[in-house]
Amino acid sequence: MGSRRLAATVFAAVAFFVAAPAVGQQRALTPKQSEALATYERALGDFKSILAERRRQIDAKEPLPNLPGQALYLARVAVISSYKDLTDAMPSRIGRPNKFEIPPAYFDADIEPLIDEYSKLFDVMEAPPANAQNSPTPFKDVVDLATVIARAKGLAPEHAAAAGRISLGLFFAETNGKQNVRNGRSNTYMGSFQTGPSEDRNGRRKWEAIKGEIAAIDPALSARDDKEEARARGTDHRFNHWTNVRDGLMNAHADVFREIPGIVKTLPEPIDQMKLFELIQIVPTPTRSALKSGDLLNYRVSSPTIMKHLRNNSIFAFGQADRARSSASFREILAAMWLFNRKFEKAMAKYAEIKPR
Repeated sequence: MGSRRLAATVFAAVAFFVAAPAVGQQRALTPKQSEALATYERALGDFKSILAERRRQIDAKEPLPNLPGQALYLARVAVISSYKDLTDAMPSRIGRPNKFEIPPAYFDADIEPLIDEYSKLFDVMEAPPANAQNSPTPFKDVVDLATVIARAKGLAPEHAAAAGRISLGLFFAETNGKQNVRNGRSNTYMGSFQTGPSEDRNGRRKWEAIKGEIAAIDPALSARDDKEEARARGTDHRFNHWTNVRDGLMNAHADVFREIPGIVKTLPEPIDQMKLFELIQIVPTPTRSALKSGDLLNYRVSSPTIMKHLRNNSIFAFGQADRARSSASFREILAAMWLFNRKFEKAMAKYAEIKPR
C-alpha cells in the first residue's frame, strides 16, 4: 500500500513539473501579447457577427444596407490584420498552411469555413442583374479580345498572346472569373471588368477608333462584336460581358500592351505580369510612371493617396507593420500582392485549357 502511495506521489510530482512550464507560459504573456490576443479574438467575434447578420438578412429576404459588402470586407481585413499582429507578438501562433494560400503568419487555417461563408455571401450580394447578357465563352472572349487589341497595337503574335493571358488574369482578379457581376462594396464599378460609367464610355470611344483595324485583322471577331453591340443597345454595356471586357481593356490597358515586350523581360513570371497590369487598374498613374522610368522594380511611390488605394485593394493592408509603410518600391508592391496569387493561378490554369493550339 505504501509503495502505491509513493508511486502516486512521484507520478503527481512528475505531472506537475511537466505541466508547470505550459501553465507558466500561458500566464507569462506580456502586456503586448495579451493585447494582441484580445484584439484578434474581438476581431474574430465581430467577423462572425457580421457574417451571421448578412446571412440572416439574405435568408429572410430583408433589404440589405447600401454597400452591403463593405462591413464584411472591413471585418475580414481586421481579422487578418489582428492575426498578423498576434503572430508578430507570438510567433508560436503561426500555424499550418491554408487552402487560400494566405501566408500562415496572416491567417489561422482553423477559420477557413468563415472565409468560405464570406465568399458565398458575396456571390449573393454581387449576383448579376436579371437583364445581364452572359456569354457562353466568357474566358475565351477575354483572351480573343485582348489578343486582337494587342495585334492592332502592333504586337508580334508571341506578345499578343501574352496580352491575352494577362487579361484573363485581370478577369479573375476583378471578379474571380464571374461575368456581369455587381459590386458589394461600390455603386460605381460593375461588370466583368468592374468599370465605372466614365471608363465604359472612354473604352467604347477608343474601340470605335480602332474598329476598322480590328475588322481587317479578325473579320470573324469583328462580326461577333457587331452582334454584341446590337444586343447591348439601350442597356448598360457593362452588363454585356463582351462589351464590358472590350471597353475595360480599351480604357485602361490597350495602350500599355505596347510595353509588353519590355515587361516580359523585366518580369518573366506570368503571374508578376498579371500583378503589374492589375496595378494599372488600382493605381494607374504611378504604374505608368514606373514603366516609363526605365527602372520599374525600384521605382518608389510615397504618396499617401496612392498608399491608401493600395491598402484598399488588399496590398499592405494587414497588420500594423504593413499599414505603417509610408512608401514602397514596385518590387515590394508586387511581393505584397500575395492575396492575388490564387486568382492568377486559376487564370493560368484556365488559359492552359483555352489557349490557341
